Amino acid sequence: MVGMGYRTIKTAIGAGLAIWIASLIDLEFATFAAIIVIMCIETTKKRTLNTIKEKFFASLLSIILGMVFFELLGYNPIAFAVFILLFVPILLRARIQNGFITSMVVLLHIYTVQEASLETFLNELYIILIGMGIAILVNSIMPSFKKSINKNMFEIGERFGIILYELAAYLRDNEREWDGKEIIEAEDIIHKSKSIVIQDVENHLFRAENKDYHYLQMRGDQLEILKKMVTIVHIISSSDLHVKQRGMLADFFEYVSQNVHSGDKIHIALERLENYEASIRETELPKTREEFEVRANLFYLNFEIKNYLTIKKKVFEVID
Repeated sequence: MVGMGYRTIKTAIGAGLAIWIASLIDLEFATFAAIIVIMCIETTKKRTLNTIKEKFFASLLSIILGMVFFELLGYNPIAFAVFILLFVPILLRARIQNGFITSMVVLLHIYTVQEASLETFLNELYIILIGMGIAILVNSIMPSFKKSINKNMFEIGERFGIILYELAAYLRDNEREWDGKEIIEAEDIIHKSKSIVIQDVENHLFRAENKDYHYLQMRGDQLEILKKMVTIVHIISSSDLHVKQRGMLADFFEYVSQNVHSGDKIHIALERLENYEASIRETELPKTREEFEVRANLFYLNFEIKNYLTIKKKVFEVID
């Protein structure tokens, strides 16, 4: 609602300013400058420029071709209808079809004055330039999304910390209850944050990518791994057998949960995981089928947490 309100204020100021300037230089159809502003203002700078580009070339084309067409076939409804039938394929071929409505309004102005003169051409051109110029001006002022993005990234980390802690607790106590709501919450925040980051990228015309987006992509990949680990832990916890490796891995999960926000301790975590793996290789082989299944699932869980940390390590090497 805040974003919509901000955009509405900019549109209102821009529309009023466009009419005032167009009226000041005594242009005919001055109010159309306000309509252009309204139609050109988008949610981001990049989208606004793309919209303006399509509408400008479509309108310019309709002025030139419309004048020639009406002068040859006359200013009548049949000529107007035929022009539309011929003009739309041209817009589609030029890939500027989004400028159709604006170009038709310009064409109606020419049809109304019934005069293909330099004065008419310049009148329409000035209105278009005023409207689109004001749209660029007012849309150059965009709110910063950085505070919102940082807040969301912190909240994602908090959810991840809870998930990892609950996995550790579950490995220690298979009677523990947890509804897993943090998984759904983290997924929603990641999805919402990606949309905000895309808007932020499109508000920086010379920025092709964003480090925050790489971070969120990493969190999305990690969340998929966490979902797998929840299933594995549930299988392990269905057994009452408590092998040594189960407690060791629970301790490691708790350590990771306490350092979920840190990128500096990834190497330490991976070293601890290697030590854990080394200790597993030194233990005796399982003596029963149940012990074999539990340890096999613990090995798979170890594999997934290693993937979780490796993904983070690679992304932090890129964004640092």
